Amino acid sequence: MTKPNGPRCNLDCTYCYYLEKDRLYPDTKKFRMSDEVLEVFVRDYIASQRRAGAPEIWFSWQGGEPTMLGVGFFETVVELQKKYCPDGGVIRNALQTNGTLIDDEWAAFFKKNEFLIGLSIDGPKDLHDHYRVDRRELPTFDKVMAGLETLKRHEVEFNALVVVNRQNSRRPRDVYRFLKENGVEFMQFIPLVERSADGETLAGAPQQDDEGIKAKVTPWSVLPKAYGDFLVSIFDEWIKADVGKIFVQFFDVQLGLWMGGPAGLCWFAETCGQGLAMEHNGDLYACDHYVYPEYLLGNITETPMDELVSSPAQTQFGQDKRDSLPKKCVECRFKFACNGGCPKHRFLDTPDKEPGLNYFCASYMRFFKHAAPYLRTMADLAHRGQPPAGVMEIVRQHKERASGATKPKAKPGRNTPCPCGSGRKFKACCGRVKA
Repeated sequence: MTKPNGPRCNLDCTYCYYLEKDRLYPDTKKFRMSDEVLEVFVRDYIASQRRAGAPEIWFSWQGGEPTMLGVGFFETVVELQKKYCPDGGVIRNALQTNGTLIDDEWAAFFKKNEFLIGLSIDGPKDLHDHYRVDRRELPTFDKVMAGLETLKRHEVEFNALVVVNRQNSRRPRDVYRFLKENGVEFMQFIPLVERSADGETLAGAPQQDDEGIKAKVTPWSVLPKAYGDFLVSIFDEWIKADVGKIFVQFFDVQLGLWMGGPAGLCWFAETCGQGLAMEHNGDLYACDHYVYPEYLLGNITETPMDELVSSPAQTQFGQDKRDSLPKKCVECRFKFACNGGCPKHRFLDTPDKEPGLNYFCASYMRFFKHAAPYLRTMADLAHRGQPPAGVMEIVRQHKERASGATKPKAKPGRNTPCPCGSGRKFKACCGRVKA
């Protein structure tokens, strides 16, 4: 992903981990990607993706808040993509935004150029505004909703990204139903956990030798049990009536894994290292969650991008996800669906005092144990060439049987056709009085 204006943002969300990244560049007054860096990036990224045989080339724009750069910046992006994309190449753009600056000009641009928009919104007004405030500490919900309605009016494809935090994790159904009621069909629920910084320096890069379960997290971090309950509550809503209608990233990724496919999200892959992050000046880091000096790979204006991506340091970074798994994870029956989760979250100790246990281990276990029968059923349906949405009817029937709601059919009338299918009247067939 690319951060063309670095950590610069018009909001000041309480839980944002990226605003402090301006300390990485203390001498930088203006966080804006230069025309030179932008052209090098677009040119080299397209070339590298073509060499890799990618059928589609995806650009992911994040921040900070990328819309602060103005429509003109992204018009230049599109022009450069057309310039360097060979005939027959397919370019896609995804942009993550807080939505507060989206107006008709932005929405028309997104629609015309087929941008996929990720809209950050944390649920109903009281939940959203609890942490997502502007630099004057004023609420932002109304502006975000105005942006959402503008996207819908221009028929821009978008999804909602919900940061699951200490507050909204307590009301999962409210969050899910709110999104549905506002026409959101694609949802991401990203759990928030941040260890406390000392207030003077950057929060440390995630390590695997911290003090285990004593690790301190911020007051807005979601608790493991709460996140597990959050996933289960929303899953129960989704499995009843929304499979195939509402798409929840976590559930879709898990279904793919339970079908034996590759992980659709780096968190649950065996190895990682493909989700690199590029700063406004061309500095390339190992991962969006590892934008720290020790994980700087180099600069794309000085070293070809391919060399940085395939460097020994990055290869090792990706393999460490697999090689550093504690024994508890290696032997876990759900390893195929988790693979230890994101390394950023592995800062607890196992019961055997082995480091590297994921903070969300209990969350995932809660979900896997609850959802396993449904995921297996959906996977079986898919393998038989049937839509996984068929699970909803199975769930309905099971619920009726469990509750005793299935009532015996009423006895046919004497002159009605016999239910056995003989073609005779019931009184002359199965309904005859026997001597």
